[in-house]
Amino acid sequence: MSSLSLAVRDSSTMLRRNLLHARRYPSLTLNLLLTPIMLLLLFVYIFGDVMSAGIGGGSRSDYIAYLVPGLLLMTIGSTTIGTAVSVSNDMTEGIIARFRTMAIHRGAVLIGHVVGSVLQSIASVVLMGAVAVAIGFRSTDATALEWLAAFGLLVLFALALTWIAVGMGLVSPNAEAASNNAMPLILLPLLSSAFVPVEGMPGWFQPIAEYQPFTPAIETLRGLLLGTEIGHNGWIAVAWCVGLAVLGYFWSASKFNGDPK
Repeated sequence: MSSLSLAVRDSSTMLRRNLLHARRYPSLTLNLLLTPIMLLLLFVYIFGDVMSAGIGGGSRSDYIAYLVPGLLLMTIGSTTIGTAVSVSNDMTEGIIARFRTMAIHRGAVLIGHVVGSVLQSIASVVLMGAVAVAIGFRSTDATALEWLAAFGLLVLFALALTWIAVGMGLVSPNAEAASNNAMPLILLPLLSSAFVPVEGMPGWFQPIAEYQPFTPAIETLRGLLLGTEIGHNGWIAVAWCVGLAVLGYFWSASKFNGDPK
């Protein structure tokens, strides 16, 4: 077999392994997914009227439309925490050491984790989207091309965060540390424009909310689904995604290839 064929075959095997683990032990993914869903229901049904008044006096349905794009990206961040935990488990429980002794493509283990995590992230986004639609979210003005661009952004964002999560899992000594190290992936959306506009935040805090990966991605997704102004956020979001994916890939590959365990 050629090197490429061997890599594809072994990566597919590792992908099936990770999907099988996710199917047999769904509790971690479901627990992480519950956080953005609970935030969605909390901010809509408890704080919805107050928050909608605070961002311009719209109705609760207007605030649902504002809220959902940010929570879709938060769902991706939550799901990838499970990836960090899974990678850490593989590194500390000895299975990686056994894989190193076998005639398999060296990068197949990480590729299996990454592709499996991206698929789980998209499935989680679909579930979150279904909950959002059930409580009133609508995107009637988006064209087919805008829906396709929104889906592409979600996949690219999931890929970028997954590679970062893989790196976090590789450098963590155990699953608990991996979960803690990956916690910024779910905390950063809370410090972005997911819940309120950046302009409504204290002046000293606005740079923190603006100059991070989630805010431009949220504003881009919001513009694609709701027809709001995207401006330069689209290019910034893509640049963040590509930069994080490249950084995560080289960080993960360096750590994985140099780790003796």
